[in-house]
Amino acid sequence: MLITTTLIAALCYTIATVLQCRRLSSTAHEQLRTPIRLLGLVGFLLQGHAVYRELHHPAGIDLSFFPVGSLIAWVVAGLVLTSSLRHRLDNLFVGVFPLAAITTLLATFTPEANVHKAYAGGLITHILLSLLAYSLFTIATVQALMLSRQERALKQHHTRGLVASLPPLQIMERLLFETLWAGFLLLTAALISGFLFVDNLFAQHLVHKTLFSLVAWIVYALLLAGRHFLGWRSQTAVRWTLGGFILLMLGFFGSKLVLEMLLKM
Repeated sequence: MLITTTLIAALCYTIATVLQCRRLSSTAHEQLRTPIRLLGLVGFLLQGHAVYRELHHPAGIDLSFFPVGSLIAWVVAGLVLTSSLRHRLDNLFVGVFPLAAITTLLATFTPEANVHKAYAGGLITHILLSLLAYSLFTIATVQALMLSRQERALKQHHTRGLVASLPPLQIMERLLFETLWAGFLLLTAALISGFLFVDNLFAQHLVHKTLFSLVAWIVYALLLAGRHFLGWRSQTAVRWTLGGFILLMLGFFGSKLVLEMLLKM
């Protein structure tokens, strides 16, 4: 059942991605918008079922590398689908849906790491805040890449395809910083809850995650301060967003990759 659910979810995401790429090539494919969203929604619901099955075990919750990656991609897909109802963010599907398809396949078909633990309420709060923050920063990173491409295309007077289907540059920037602010607040809450509920954030198996997360927090804080006081925008914002995201992912997934895979080889 889990395998079937995963395969159908990945197929829905893949078809939705192909159709969205067709939409980018011509405004004549605007009628594809509803089928794309429906396919994305079906993929999202099926992946949600798969994520639940992969995370929950009799011995506890499995927060190993691939299940957590699938969980974050699932949250990202849900946030983008919801946001697309209010803003023209459908083009983010091109990056988000393939990510969701790949992660759900990896979570189902890779061997289990057998990292099952029972977590207390405070730790669960810390984990949820962290996952939501990572998800929002993932969306912000995709938005930053879209913004960068949009700005380059406008400078070269290319106004078809992707650029024609995106909101104006000013709105794209505003949406990017709104997402960054939300992610920054969640990351701040996650770090505070970590210091409150995790026994020792600087223990050997947590020190890399903690340090990278703190440095990423500083990077995002400087970016938001630079935006407020110095008016940072466009490529400057893109570079700082990508830098913070790389640090955050190195801390979160890098430590998991080393602890759960490389050290066991």
